[in-house]
Amino acid sequence: MKNKKHTLGRLFRLMLGFYPVLLPTAICCITLSAVISSIPSLFMQRIIAAVEESWQTGDWSQAGGRILHYVSILVVLYVLALLAGFAFSQLMAVITQGTLMKLRKKMFDRMETLPIKYFDTNNHGDIMSYYTNDIDTLRQMVSQSFPQLLIAVITVLSVFAIMLYYCLWLTLVIVVGAVAMVAVVRRVGGGSARYFFRQQQALGKLEGFAEEMMNGQKVVKVFCHEDASESDFDRYNRALFEESRTANRYANILAPILNNIGNILYVLVALVGGILLTFQVPNVSVSGMALSISVFVPFLNMAKQFAGNVSQVSNQLNAVVMGMAGTARIVDLLDEEPEADDGYVTLVNAREENGVITECKERTGMWAWRHPHQADGTVTYTKLSGDVRMFDVDFAYEEGKTVLHNVTLYAEPGQKVAFVGATGAGKTTITNLINRFYDIADGKIRYDNININKIRKADLRRSLGIILQDTNLFTGTVMENIRYGKLDATDQECIDAAKLAGADDFIRRLPDGYETMLTGNGANLSQGQRQLLSIARAAVADPPVMIMDEATSSIDTRTESIVQRGMDALMKGRTVFVIAHRLSTVKNSDVIMVLDHGRIIERGSHEQLLQEKGQYYQLYTGAFELE
Repeated sequence: MKNKKHTLGRLFRLMLGFYPVLLPTAICCITLSAVISSIPSLFMQRIIAAVEESWQTGDWSQAGGRILHYVSILVVLYVLALLAGFAFSQLMAVITQGTLMKLRKKMFDRMETLPIKYFDTNNHGDIMSYYTNDIDTLRQMVSQSFPQLLIAVITVLSVFAIMLYYCLWLTLVIVVGAVAMVAVVRRVGGGSARYFFRQQQALGKLEGFAEEMMNGQKVVKVFCHEDASESDFDRYNRALFEESRTANRYANILAPILNNIGNILYVLVALVGGILLTFQVPNVSVSGMALSISVFVPFLNMAKQFAGNVSQVSNQLNAVVMGMAGTARIVDLLDEEPEADDGYVTLVNAREENGVITECKERTGMWAWRHPHQADGTVTYTKLSGDVRMFDVDFAYEEGKTVLHNVTLYAEPGQKVAFVGATGAGKTTITNLINRFYDIADGKIRYDNININKIRKADLRRSLGIILQDTNLFTGTVMENIRYGKLDATDQECIDAAKLAGADDFIRRLPDGYETMLTGNGANLSQGQRQLLSIARAAVADPPVMIMDEATSSIDTRTESIVQRGMDALMKGRTVFVIAHRLSTVKNSDVIMVLDHGRIIERGSHEQLLQEKGQYYQLYTGAFELE
């Protein structure tokens, strides 16, 4: 867990940045309300002093007027406190919900900048917990606990100052009690904070497991894994229970301990005050007043108020430490390093006249790489053609566990390059390096003769079309899902892309055609139909380079023949990288590369590799399986 002061300071700076005027105004209102709540003891002392003076002199003629004067001032102050309380409650409602809204936006914006590695190494359910449980604990802390704590702290300080003003001896008794209370809060509250943070972590793990089980429910049922899943869930649930029980045990014993210390403190103040009055011990105070009933009685009230506000702090401790734990996790997400991108070569619209490429604003159908040269300040343009080459590339997801070894390959514009090999051979890893989801450890990758490290990632990925084995469709219409590949595409462009992919026929048979609403990752479509939409999405983007990672693996043989025609049209004139276990889909590739444990062991056309009678020949003839 991050340092609490750092976390709290970070949260305050964020809130102040969101509401530079409203937050200080709310704090001023809270301060005014708290200070006014501490003042009645001053008026109580003066009222008792007026009664005491009149009783001693026997002249009651002026006592009523003085008492009425003090009461009138108190009424005015209480009205101000009421207005201040109403104002800060309304302001805090705006600040709390606005802070949560802006924080969620900052979290999502940060999440969108994180590298793929973050999502590969963190449980998706745990990430979701940032937006639900952690934000909710923060809401309770900001809306309720912070105002109550601020009121309690200001009241304690104000009351302490008034007590010091009246009597040093009795204030020393209060200080002894305060030291005891602080020691208890540090001891018990520290343990509570530690376990509440662990509770938030356990809750994130539980939600992550539940999310996995919901996504994989079909697999669970197919393999009769229900009992084992229940057992695993019970283990996560038990861990959450243990952390929560320990955290709340600490939190729940704090309030009774502080209340009893407060009661003991009240008795001690009464006892010491009675002794001081009995023996007429000279008073030491800022006011210079002698110790009397008019000082002693309000002091008892202030002692109760002092202890009560310290207990109020403990009552909010539960919500505060949970909120701090949630805030620490949120800050962790906001502090995650974004995906590094030091590229400066960008993709621009261009036109070519007499062999000279120039940049233009309007879309011409031609793209070029704008390459500013830092050495001499000149700018050159290279036509986007889709020439991809890798030279002696090594790569490891984890240090010391190399996945690719000395991989060298090239794909000229318009070539179709296929990767085959067993699972884990490194096929998908190569495509992940081309689009810079991960960066290579050694070697070079050049795109149109430009080092891809120099190309801005957003522009690099805009030039690549990717069709994955796992299809992701978003909540929205069929048309909107196809347009995801090119946000400014017209309806006709989307329809043409669907026709090219072979998806138009089934789309028109849907209840609302292209306006059919999809939910739950296209749960109302078959796996093959979802894949066809994914292909249409890539088609509408119209990139010069296509990456197809098992693009037809989820499509039946009949549908595959339909899709293959569309894909052949889609691939025409483009550089294409194909990953396939179904070797029939790669026969017409210009070059086929056979990978084994991160190394390219064979390369050539389908006919060449069959003639060599190596591993590809064995795979194709069924001598052994890919898996």
